[in-house]
Amino acid sequence: MASRFSLISIPNLPTPARTFPKHPQQIPLFSLPPHSFQVNPSFNSRTISSSSGGSSPALHAVQEEVIPSTSSDSTSDSKTAPSSSSKVVLVIGGTGGVGQLVVASLLNRNIKARLLLRDPEKATMLFGEQDEEKLQVFKRDTRNADDLDPSIFEGVTHVICCTGTTAFPSKRWEGDNTPERVDWEGVRNLVSVLPSSLQRVVLVSSVGVTKFNELPWSIMNLFGVLKYKKMGEDILRNSGLSFTIIRPGRLTDGPYTSYDLNTLLKATAGQRRAVLIGQGDKLVGEVSRLVVAEACIQALDIECTEGKTFEVNSVEGEGPGSDQQKWRELFKAAQAQ
Repeated sequence: MASRFSLISIPNLPTPARTFPKHPQQIPLFSLPPHSFQVNPSFNSRTISSSSGGSSPALHAVQEEVIPSTSSDSTSDSKTAPSSSSKVVLVIGGTGGVGQLVVASLLNRNIKARLLLRDPEKATMLFGEQDEEKLQVFKRDTRNADDLDPSIFEGVTHVICCTGTTAFPSKRWEGDNTPERVDWEGVRNLVSVLPSSLQRVVLVSSVGVTKFNELPWSIMNLFGVLKYKKMGEDILRNSGLSFTIIRPGRLTDGPYTSYDLNTLLKATAGQRRAVLIGQGDKLVGEVSRLVVAEACIQALDIECTEGKTFEVNSVEGEGPGSDQQKWRELFKAAQAQ
């Protein structure tokens, strides 16, 4: 099956000359204001068990976009890729705009997921009640190194890190949730304890991280978000772990869960299903959150993405959906440019 997918959203700023002239260039700046949630202090770790009657909003958002695929995965990548049943993917930031779509897509593929969340109750709101064989949730905070005990990583084969906060001061900064703490210290703490046995670590970063001293990127970086994301990239890049870094453009197409997690997600790529992938921090534009989520999942198994960094945008047109061979060709084409 292939999925129709859509990516970080922020007001428009003047941008450098277009790489792709027909499409507007926008830069992610502000995130939507968050809804306030109370964390159960006694909640240490949690398994979400299956007794739910009815589909969860996040799963529905992914499933409604699924379309038939004629994909053929006969290449060396698919031969060496672990089967869905043998994968255990640890997702950090799994209730954010991109992260929740990553988790929903993993569940839709019958891939086991493990989540580290500050507020595990959010997982139930988004994904419903899931069997422990499919989804495990632990109350942990990557900003606190002591939270990351080795037992969390037992059996984990892959990691996708989607953590982030707003570029400018907002309510989401409450509780020391600044770019320095989330994008730098949190990523550093995580990378420092990840086992070398992992098959792949995928980190979601941002376009513009190499240009944070240049206009208009310096405006977005007034409080250091791009600088700290680049530092997070570098700690992973120099860790010795097998990694892929995904730098999305301006995220679009919902879901805007920071307003109300109880609102039915309506993530859809619309006509923006075609995917543009580049390297060298030259690609400027927009990307659907669904496309970013799919890029992360595809990068887990496509060998040519190992040790590489890619910028990702989406534009009008037919896209790769969840066809691994088409994604492989897009990643390879970006490296050939």
